[in-house]
Amino acid sequence: MLLVRNDLNSKPRKQSIFVTGGSGGLGRALALHHAQDGTEVSLWGRSSQRLFATKEAVEEAGGIASTTQFDLMDTQAAIELMLAQDENARFDCAYLVAGIGDTRAEGEMVESTQVILRAAQLNFAAPAAMAAALAERMAQRGGGRIVLIGSAAAHHSLPFAAAYSGSKSGLARFADALRISMKPHGVSVTLASPGFIDTAAGRAGSASRPFELPVNEAARRIAKAAKRRKAHYITPWPFAVLKSIDRLLPGSIRDRILAKIRR
Repeated sequence: MLLVRNDLNSKPRKQSIFVTGGSGGLGRALALHHAQDGTEVSLWGRSSQRLFATKEAVEEAGGIASTTQFDLMDTQAAIELMLAQDENARFDCAYLVAGIGDTRAEGEMVESTQVILRAAQLNFAAPAAMAAALAERMAQRGGGRIVLIGSAAAHHSLPFAAAYSGSKSGLARFADALRISMKPHGVSVTLASPGFIDTAAGRAGSASRPFELPVNEAARRIAKAAKRRKAHYITPWPFAVLKSIDRLLPGSIRDRILAKIRR
């Protein structure tokens, strides 16, 4: 179990982690991965019922869990509440998982403006702003870990998911910049870019899911990468290969291939 020194009383305290998307499959799996004896887990999510189920599972595994039902569209209020909770919890690691995977609806030429705006807010603006605010707080006390959940889709211009791939691409660039600025202060920033993960949301979003990972395995791999303070972690490995191929292909060939991809 990871023990962290408390500067105020010099007594060891147990790890405290913060998880958005705690009512979803990956957020739940990450919380359970860390639910060792006494580990404190702050779970945020949109569904109170699923949050409570995750809380029960964490506590059954030996952890201590609290829940916050919140829609991150109200990002400024989310930042203020997160920092207020951090005053007491002193988060050692934060997993910013929450987001949406909405794509172009069947029969539409482009995604709706509502989908585009919501994707930009939930997949980029909210996690980026929350990461920056918490990273600054961690730096003030000498260290911590921030983990932003991106997507392998960020490496490709998907015509049926322009808002999703675009927002995740923006998050990737932000994560890299934040990592560079925080490194001298002892705060690591890891961008995890998974491919398909076997969750309810993933199954609803796409019928074709090559190289799909079980959610618990995806959580284990991401947590391991965060512990090693990796800058960017793509899993499984075929998606790292696809990223390289996308960059190397001539533009005209790449465009034709991407135009044929269906959700």
